[in-house]
Amino acid sequence: MGMMTKLRPFVRTFLKEASEMFEMYIYTMGDRPYALEMAKLLDPQGEYFNAKVISRDDGTQKHQKGLDVVLGQESAVLILDDTEHAWMKHKDNLILMERYHFFGSSCRQFGFSCKSLAELKSDEDEAQGALSKILKVLKQVHYKFFDELKEDIAERDVRQVLKSVRREVLSGCIVVFSRICHGALPLLRKMAEQLGATCLVELDDSVTHVVATDAGTEKARWAVKENRFLVHPRWIEAANYFWEKQPEENFVLKKKQ
Repeated sequence: MGMMTKLRPFVRTFLKEASEMFEMYIYTMGDRPYALEMAKLLDPQGEYFNAKVISRDDGTQKHQKGLDVVLGQESAVLILDDTEHAWMKHKDNLILMERYHFFGSSCRQFGFSCKSLAELKSDEDEAQGALSKILKVLKQVHYKFFDELKEDIAERDVRQVLKSVRREVLSGCIVVFSRICHGALPLLRKMAEQLGATCLVELDDSVTHVVATDAGTEKARWAVKENRFLVHPRWIEAANYFWEKQPEENFVLKKKQ
């Protein structure tokens, strides 16, 4: 099978700087030959992974990834992946990455109807892209784990550090949801709370953001009248991917004409 692969912008810098802080593994649900080809592409000199490549052939659970095949305690392991459901037993270790849809086939494979970056004749910005943002998170977590925690190093838990860093993202935001479909609402609320936001059911003077899909609802109109932020749910989703509060003006919900 022939395969065309496009490296994500900033990946070389990301790997170099991350390798100075972490012992790194490649872990893929692809088969062994695929995993080794990707390792060759990402790390041609063997500087970063040093043959630490795990494929689905090495896993102990079907359709799942597990830390039982990684050397090291779970309390000291961070995972970067774009697929949350592959890590059902290790969600607290996971930093969920935004998918990189450069080719149209990638969009179709994952059920997206949007145009790919190639079709848009565009690409991620190196300085503002996902890898650049996540590298900052890794540096923050690394610093907190090694320089701020007072416990004996064997007692430290990177999962707690990750939770504390995540809670800083939307700290101080008081959120009310309006006209979000019932299936999406619990997930969105949980995401916002994990990012440090306080979620209310009813409006009061403390509310800073109304998150809605319809600018015509009573709560949405209140936000406009009271000069509070009225944003689309993608504002929360983007903050979740980038681990950084996003400019509200990029997610403003406007009334349909």
